[in-house]
Amino acid sequence: MTSPDPALRHALDQERAHHDRCRTALAVMVDGADEQVVIGENASASGADAEILGYQLRSQAKAMHELPEGPLFFGRLDFSGPEQQALHIGRLRISEHPAAPPLVVDWRAPVSRAFYQAGARDPQGVAVRRRFGWAPGSRGDSADLTGLEDEHLARGESRAGEIVAREIERPRVGPMRDIAATIQPEQDDLVRGDLTLSVCVQGAPGTGKTAVGLHRAAYLLYTHPQRIRRGGLLILGPNRTFLSYISEVLPALGETGVRQSTLRDEIARHPVKRREDERAAAVKHDARMAEVLRRALYARVGGGEGIGPLAVPEGSYRWRVAEGELLRIVAGVRAEEPPYAVGRERVRTRVVRRILEQAERRGGPPGAAWLKKISRARAVGEYVDAVWPRVRPEEVVSRLLMDPEELARAADGLLDADEQKALLWARPPRSWKSARWSAADLVLLDEVAGLIEHPQQYGHVVVDEAQDLSPMECRAIARRAAFGSVTVLGDLAQGTTPWAARSWETVMAQLGKPDAVVVPLTTGFRVPRAVLALANRLLERLDVAVPAARSLRGDGELRFRAADGDLPGAVVGAVRDALGREGSVGVVAADADVDLVWEALRSAGIGAGGADELGARVAVVPASVVKGLEYDHVVAVEPAAIVEAEERGLHRLYVVVTRAVAGLEVVHGRPLPW
Repeated sequence: MTSPDPALRHALDQERAHHDRCRTALAVMVDGADEQVVIGENASASGADAEILGYQLRSQAKAMHELPEGPLFFGRLDFSGPEQQALHIGRLRISEHPAAPPLVVDWRAPVSRAFYQAGARDPQGVAVRRRFGWAPGSRGDSADLTGLEDEHLARGESRAGEIVAREIERPRVGPMRDIAATIQPEQDDLVRGDLTLSVCVQGAPGTGKTAVGLHRAAYLLYTHPQRIRRGGLLILGPNRTFLSYISEVLPALGETGVRQSTLRDEIARHPVKRREDERAAAVKHDARMAEVLRRALYARVGGGEGIGPLAVPEGSYRWRVAEGELLRIVAGVRAEEPPYAVGRERVRTRVVRRILEQAERRGGPPGAAWLKKISRARAVGEYVDAVWPRVRPEEVVSRLLMDPEELARAADGLLDADEQKALLWARPPRSWKSARWSAADLVLLDEVAGLIEHPQQYGHVVVDEAQDLSPMECRAIARRAAFGSVTVLGDLAQGTTPWAARSWETVMAQLGKPDAVVVPLTTGFRVPRAVLALANRLLERLDVAVPAARSLRGDGELRFRAADGDLPGAVVGAVRDALGREGSVGVVAADADVDLVWEALRSAGIGAGGADELGARVAVVPASVVKGLEYDHVVAVEPAAIVEAEERGLHRLYVVVTRAVAGLEVVHGRPLPW
């Protein structure tokens, strides 16, 4: 914080001068990265080596150019001891020369951990921890360094201070910010967890679970660059609105090129053109469908009975494989339960091997060209097609959903008659090519596609809002992380889908990580105490076993506004009051009421093109998509309507009220549902 104290002014001047030096060094680093690209392109090397080197250098240069503008450091550590070393902590390493001591140390470096973990009881060699205060929205001008706070750990001082509080409470306008400057010890433990460990974070509202997941992704990319980039890192969010909101966090931390997607986008073999009946969707998302689909797929594999022996002509000679041997080959491959496409090729390979054995006995080992010719022989191909035919996922799923008899065979003992009836398409298409697929159908298609051949594998997958995943969706993610680890983020109290989880142990087992550790985060940094108290009252009515949260935020407001017969007018009044305060405003209503609310605000001159030009600060959001978002001020419109709109409406309302960072105003014309 600023002060007329000459010593503090002198310290600020020194830190500003250091920031100028860092800015100059960073500019040299960016120019150097560009120069290395040119040098790499002119270097003599083999084609493959030159391509790899060029890719690495171009990627490095691209990442340097994509660094967002902003302050280059947010903290400093002064270590005790004879050397009294001082290190500035920032979002990336900055030095004037690769071999020179760094001007700024990356927050992910091992030495930086003391910035987050050191305390009066365990100073970890730190004499002084300094935090810097920057003007809101700073683009990195050194003059924007407005204050500093020191904790003298060697003297037993350890406190968060005003700078941390101001950073946490800063208005939420625009995309989500990184929290590298304010990570708390329990969050840091999760961020720096080992790559091989799968972790589930049960995070109460405002505990920073999403930020923890993103910072863990950045940490793993920094610590294990080769292992992670070889397999890739995937971040799955609940919807594209959420992905847009978090899109700038990883670039701000110096990491680009990470795939951020939704599960629907990952499994979208076709566009969604049909809204699914709730009953049918519930059955399609049920774990039993995995076995139904497996049966339907492998029902296409024949044993080979009645086909007879195989004869493969080569000139005037015919190579023969007896029917009994062929039957044993198919049965053996089926018993191994490989992916369908792998099984098909194993049958071909083993048939060709039997012919190869005959050829070796007859005249010695033939060459590779001979093997390729026999493998491609028409007779071999026709036999493989007969016993293990090629198949598309669409053919399997559409046939199952159109043919009651085939569905009955595949679902025998798994689904009852009513469930089977719910699955069948009311208006079957002529073929799968003209089918109109629903979102739930995409999950089935992905399951069959995964049975045919493995999808792309990732080294690490971060899954946010995981409490809403169905068992079949969990299986889709598990297939993509079969050989990697996962970070699962969520809150059982915020589960709003019909199949929402009630136990993290069940979810982690469905994700193929039954040994994952479940870590609760219960200390809130975002939601004010009064708002969280209201949320905890709702939590008591939810059928989930999660601990109540506590808030470190003593500020903030909770207000109620009765509509008195004029709900639109009351909403307008609440929004106008919120606009009188600093920060963003989220107006959240039941989906069916959103148009009414938006029209009322537009008529009052609030919104896009509004007369008061404050519309950029106001967002009207359906309750169904507000999960994961946050606003300084939330106007919750008619809670009773939000609750009645869906089966798990109380859970949805819990989500809505916990989106507020500074204040919540509840506008209602009907009795409140708590």
